[in-house]
Amino acid sequence: MANHLHETNSEMKDRAILVSLVTDQVKRSGLNTEHSLQELVQLSETAGVEVLEVITQNRETPDSRWFIGKGKVEELRMAIDALGANTAIFDQELSGAQVRNLEETLDVKIIDRTQLILDIFAQRAKTREGIIQVELAQHSYLLPRLSGHGKNLSRLGGGIGTRGPGESKLETDRRHIRDRISDLKRQLDEITKHRVLHRERRKKSGAIQVALVGYTNAGKSTLLNRLTAADVYIENQLFATLDPTSRVLELPSGKEVVLTDTVGFIQNLPHDLVAAFRATLEEANEAELILHVVDASSPMRDEQMQVVSKILQELGAGDTDQLTIFNKIDACEPQQQEMLPAGEGNLKISAFNESDLERVKLAIQNHLSGGAVKFRIPAERGDLSSLIYRIGDVVEQSVEDHDLLYEVHVNRADYEKHGYQLKEYLIP
Repeated sequence: MANHLHETNSEMKDRAILVSLVTDQVKRSGLNTEHSLQELVQLSETAGVEVLEVITQNRETPDSRWFIGKGKVEELRMAIDALGANTAIFDQELSGAQVRNLEETLDVKIIDRTQLILDIFAQRAKTREGIIQVELAQHSYLLPRLSGHGKNLSRLGGGIGTRGPGESKLETDRRHIRDRISDLKRQLDEITKHRVLHRERRKKSGAIQVALVGYTNAGKSTLLNRLTAADVYIENQLFATLDPTSRVLELPSGKEVVLTDTVGFIQNLPHDLVAAFRATLEEANEAELILHVVDASSPMRDEQMQVVSKILQELGAGDTDQLTIFNKIDACEPQQQEMLPAGEGNLKISAFNESDLERVKLAIQNHLSGGAVKFRIPAERGDLSSLIYRIGDVVEQSVEDHDLLYEVHVNRADYEKHGYQLKEYLIP
């Protein structure tokens, strides 16, 4: 009995061969296929998959029937038999027909990069919003491919590709799935409305938004925890953080801002996922300052920074003020550190160094501040005096004749919103 249970558990474990197709178009695009494959290994391990081997195929264009070509499929089948694999994971997106053809020939579960990422998100989602967003993305991805996912849906033992919507739901007709998509979108709209209201309340209360963004595993959650004493899940894995977390951060001046951690970005982030998580990522869009956290020790640092910039542009947050925080410098080789960009707007830190954390807080404060400004306010204008305290931090206050003199370190965002009422009282 014990042996039988052991066999069942080992059958449930995904043992995979990873496959990547390098086409002429991919070569021309300059995409680093080696980096993409390394990420696929990390993604697979994050999903709990045992990676047995990696196979690469060079072709002018994808094979419409087999994706990698009939000869390579035969080579893959021999590797599957020799290594005892039960799964093949492709680094590119497959069509439903390609999945069906490969499954029939190889008799293993076929997963592509998009489905793997969706599966990790399904494991990680904890809040109602996150769970709905993942299920919506999975349904949207699988709907046009239903006819090609027979083995994924019927194979016993679960594992990657079967989490989230569940087997029974995906075996029902397309109309049921379309109804489910509509229902999920309605639920998401409701949650989004609540999020917008919550955001508006924060704005009215004068709370300043600062968003942490960056490539997955750049150290955003560690930085949030260290800056705010938050208790956010940290793991050296891709997508350890899925649901956004906001915490209050006190700056050296005593002023407080709201610091929000967001889901990490990745090369070739599935379109359905970007669409589903748009409401969550809008935290970055609404921020007055974005902290772009970069893994300074990554050999693919520049490419990862480009991916983040591209997604921020897509979200409409490309023009928001940014500070670039080169994190993990304690893990850098000396020559890596020397190659990091210097100058204003760039900070080199370790999230585990207290003095570095203080530098981050000071940089946020200085960036949000528009500098010191002086005002002369008539004593009877109590409304303007109270406004003074809303637009920044009062450094000095004195009385001269019937006027109140203020020196204020203004908050740039608040001053842009309300400063027009004080213009005539500015002291040059």
